[in-house]
Amino acid sequence: MTSRRAWLSTAIGTLLAALYVVPVYWMVATSLKRPGDIFASPPDLVPSPVSFAAYADSVLTHAGVLRGLANSTVIGLATTVLTLALAMPAAYGLARFRLRFVNGFLLLFLVVQMIPAINVALPMFVILSHLDLVNTYTGLVLANCSLALPLAVTVLRPYFLAVPGEVVEAARVDGCNQWSAFVRIALPVTVPGIVTVAVVSFLGAWGEFVFALALTTKDEMQPISVVLAGLTNAFGTRWNDVMAVSAVVALPIFLAFLFLQRFVVGGLTAGASKS
Repeated sequence: MTSRRAWLSTAIGTLLAALYVVPVYWMVATSLKRPGDIFASPPDLVPSPVSFAAYADSVLTHAGVLRGLANSTVIGLATTVLTLALAMPAAYGLARFRLRFVNGFLLLFLVVQMIPAINVALPMFVILSHLDLVNTYTGLVLANCSLALPLAVTVLRPYFLAVPGEVVEAARVDGCNQWSAFVRIALPVTVPGIVTVAVVSFLGAWGEFVFALALTTKDEMQPISVVLAGLTNAFGTRWNDVMAVSAVVALPIFLAFLFLQRFVVGGLTAGASKS
């Protein structure tokens, strides 16, 4: 019976993995085909011959795509830094200090995470327009932080709760003030949670589309998510070019989870179990 359950679990897991892997494989395979081979019948499961022309034409020499990748990199990194700078002390304060309405704040963070970005895109545009922050990195970073910050605080707070209060008090007796105890004692213990928040914040900003579309009316400020959407038009779509750009956009996501999967999965599950 145990062996049968193991085989059944393996089969279900393989099926679920295939549902995710097959579209990714087809994206990469299409990007390596020549335009005339994309709609071949029956379709070629393996590109033959392999062609990198789509990457050369639509990525390496396409000014709009390169500019979009650079914009997304700047926005993603800045969003990550600002989110961590705000979330770490906020989560520490909610975890260690005796504050009123802590549960109310946490409930508010959870509610904010459930609001679709499209619902706040227009109010965000109006606010940033009055501040002259439309078509700026600052406006896009602030908008992305509004999505990333509630999750970051929710993930980090359980880690700070797990830091023994006696250790923090001992550090203060030895001469550390509250800030020094936070930096020297609390932060090193929460490294898995910090890595988790950093990865999730960067990838969220990297692939964010709604705010990027609403807050950028100039081509030179558009991140790669908006540039990619603009590659399809009413006059036809060069699918190998679109898939080549999509593969490049997906590359940071793949690399992040390939090398940081242990931190991300462990950080999310540990944070949930400690809450």
